[in-house]
Parts: sequence; structure tokens; C-alpha cells
Amino acid sequence: MSSTSPRRREAQRQAILAPLRAKAARNRRLGTISLWVGVLLLVAAFTTAALVTSRPTNSDDRRAAPDFTLPTTAGTTVSLSDFRGRPVLLYFNEGAGCDACTAQLAAIEQNRAAFDALDVAILPIVMNSREQIQADLDRFDVTTPVLLDDGTVSKAYDTLGKGMHAGLPGHSFILIDGKGTQLWYGEYPSMWLDPADLLKEITSRLEA
Repeated sequence: MSSTSPRRREAQRQAILAPLRAKAARNRRLGTISLWVGVLLLVAAFTTAALVTSRPTNSDDRRAAPDFTLPTTAGTTVSLSDFRGRPVLLYFNEGAGCDACTAQLAAIEQNRAAFDALDVAILPIVMNSREQIQADLDRFDVTTPVLLDDGTVSKAYDTLGKGMHAGLPGHSFILIDGKGTQLWYGEYPSMWLDPADLLKEITSRLEA
């Protein structure tokens, strides 16, 4: 037997294996590419869903605003009817534990002069006890009294379940004119509305 036979057989084996190895390598590359494409599509889907769900919703449907009377963190009691003759902005939010909610109120408070120029009363409403929400208000240096709801008012204004929690309000603004008519409802899942933009929303409805 020729001494080159083993070499020839090895060469033949390699010749057979080479295309198989090349195919396997291509399949691995394709598999990796497919995996990354899948990951990118998944990320895109989550990003799109996040953008869609964070979009604000607005309604200019008018109705008689439900009246209410609620206690406040200042130890007082406030009724919507107390403000008849001037516009009122209700700010429903998730309350205690939601830093974005309290930061929103702090930003509104810092721009209070602009709201006062429109004679708009600001009534923040949360579903907490005074003890639960006061720590957040102190941390953000908020002095505006917050109304304490047991859920009745939040339900009456259809704000429940619009945020991350089914049993709590979302990030909702409701504008009521001096006659007690609801002019505007705005829901902001992003948990923020710049006070300047909020003022534009209010002004456009009051001037309509």
C-alpha cells in the first residue's frame, strides 16, 4: 500500500468536510443575525408601545362638573362650589411615592404667579391620608394644600386606572370654568406637563 494513501484519504475527508463546515459556519452567522434582528424588533416593539402608551390624551367634551367636598392636608375642608365664579384646575395624581407627581405640583407652584394672573384655583387631589402624602410635599417644598380623596371624586371624574395602578388616578388635569362646567380633560401617562404648556391649555379653553 502506498505511504501516501492515508494522506490521500485525509485530503478526501477534508474535501468532504470543508463544505459542511462552511455551511455550518453560514448557519451560525445567519442564526446570530436572526437573533439580533429578533432582539432589535423586540426592542422596537417595546419602544413603540412605550411611546404609544405615554402619549397624552385630551378631551374637550363639556359637562357639569361633579361637585365635591374634601378635607385637605392643611386641616381645612374644600368644596368645588366654593370657587364658583372663577376657573378651577383639578390635578389628580398617584400621590404618595410618586416623585414625578409631586415634582409636577412643585413646578406648578413655582409658576403660581402665571396661574394667579388667570385667576385659576389649583386643587391637587390624591387618594392618600395626610400622613402618607405630607412627607413627599415636605421633601419637594410644596406648600399648596392637597385634597384627600377616598376614591369617590377620582371615580366621578373618571381618572382611576389611567396610570400604572388600576385603583389610583393617573396624571390628570381637569379644567372647570366659573359656572361649574368641565371644559377640558388631559391625561399625561409620561407623568409630566410643562407648566408653560399647561398654561397654554388653560388659556386656550378659557378664551374659547
